[in-house]
Amino acid sequence: MNSRKWLKTIRIEKGMTQQRVSERANIERSYYTMIEQGKRTPSVKVAKDIAEVLGFDWTIFFETKCNEMKHFQTA
Repeated sequence: MNSRKWLKTIRIEKGMTQQRVSERANIERSYYTMIEQGKRTPSVKVAKDIAEVLGFDWTIFFETKCNEMKHFQTA
């Protein structure tokens, strides 16, 4: 499983709940939760929508080896 602690950290720093992010990204909260936990990989459209809501580069979702610091620098 590819945990996305960086995604949770960005969301919390923005003061948003999973419910709020999912509403703004037009997806189900349960789907967002699975994405944040690393259980699901979002489609390109969903990745772009989540990234727009939280303010980071959507391509981070698709990097095979990611640098945690990059996630925080793009936020």
